[in-house]
Amino acid sequence: MEVDFKNKSRDFVSDVQRSKWHDTALWFVRSKRDVAVMNVDNWEELRNQASNIKEHCISNLDKYLIEFEANAKKNGVYIHWAIDGDEHNEIVGKILKSHNIKKLVKSKSMLTEECELNPYLEKQGIEVIDTDLGERIIQMRNETPSHIVLPAIHIKKEEVSELFAEKWNTEKGNNDPEYLTYQARMSLRKDFLSADAALTGVNFAIAETGEVVVCTNEGNADLGVNITNLQIHSMGLEKVIPKRKHLGVFTRMLARSATGQAITVYTSHFKKPKLQGEMHVIIVDNGRSERLKKDYFWTSLKCIRCGACMNTCPIYRRSGGHSYGYTIPGPIGAILTPNIDLKKYSDLPFASTLCGSCSDVCPVKIDIHNQLYKWRQEIGKNNVLPKTKSVAMGIAGKILEKPKLFKFVFKIGRITLKILPDFIIYNKWNNWGKARTMPEIKKRKNDKQRKNIGKY
Repeated sequence: MEVDFKNKSRDFVSDVQRSKWHDTALWFVRSKRDVAVMNVDNWEELRNQASNIKEHCISNLDKYLIEFEANAKKNGVYIHWAIDGDEHNEIVGKILKSHNIKKLVKSKSMLTEECELNPYLEKQGIEVIDTDLGERIIQMRNETPSHIVLPAIHIKKEEVSELFAEKWNTEKGNNDPEYLTYQARMSLRKDFLSADAALTGVNFAIAETGEVVVCTNEGNADLGVNITNLQIHSMGLEKVIPKRKHLGVFTRMLARSATGQAITVYTSHFKKPKLQGEMHVIIVDNGRSERLKKDYFWTSLKCIRCGACMNTCPIYRRSGGHSYGYTIPGPIGAILTPNIDLKKYSDLPFASTLCGSCSDVCPVKIDIHNQLYKWRQEIGKNNVLPKTKSVAMGIAGKILEKPKLFKFVFKIGRITLKILPDFIIYNKWNNWGKARTMPEIKKRKNDKQRKNIGKY
């Protein structure tokens, strides 16, 4: 089934108040990012370093992943390899079953969302509690994240208050964020203390030392790992970096790009299991190797999941993350998903103005808007464009390749816009006209004037 971005985004935009609030909230985060970045004198140099390190790693994944595995095993860590999401889930299930685990606390991990781990474990009779506050809120609402850093950004505090009152019997109508956060903390504390195991995502994996690094603002990953004896870390294979000294480049960029902070509150290193404990790292492919084979699109693997491209994108800010129909939405999601299923996600590369703002803010210099344009070409070449779009673009191509025909159509269009009444131009078939007026078509300079341009 194809993702219907147009209708999903239309539903989100129809709630004018929510759409406007969503746009404003994300632009506020983008503005904080700009302030944080301007306070770093060598920001562009850091971007170049980060981009070069990631490109080097991705070009030598075999070497660094094997080095990471060898060093992690020396530290007493169990290493597992998963070809896809199903195998990842089976590995997690087997580890938990071997320890008779009934309750798992999980810190935010977009990879486990990508693999749909929660429903898999729940079918096995294991209770899963997401401990990141935003993730906990959407889990209680039976939703998926709408943003990779701010998973509940689409939900208002009034809705959170109603949710907590329904689920936890908190004070109805109390929308105070401090009160709501306190109630969540009290509930989650009980979950931490009664959990049998903890699972986290991985922000960076260091080949030199065999350790994984997890960056959080709430400390939930640390609390889960340190309370339980069994810890599991789910890691996309692109997360590896060569040496610990390289980590400083990325920690300086991650929080600034994501939320405008100088650094995340907790940057936690997990190198070996606790006494009488076990530590497992699951290295997951799930389509990443296929992306690596793409001549032009492999650099998307550089992504450090900061969400900066979403915060700046005018389309994402107004249409909401759920419109994209995939775990990772926004501009970065729109260049990742066609690699998974070109036909299903053929809408997404067109959900962009190609303004380039996403590429401008990307801390690892992924040329996102160029890749979006390239995916549009691939979609056209593979004949998976919607019929209406392929016909319209075919007609436009014929007109644009013939100057005389173009001038004729241009002239007819200008006359038509002047004489037709508004109700004919602004109708349900004119998507452009639903939110704005059609631009005035200016008269072109006469041939004599145009011939003189550039002579002086």
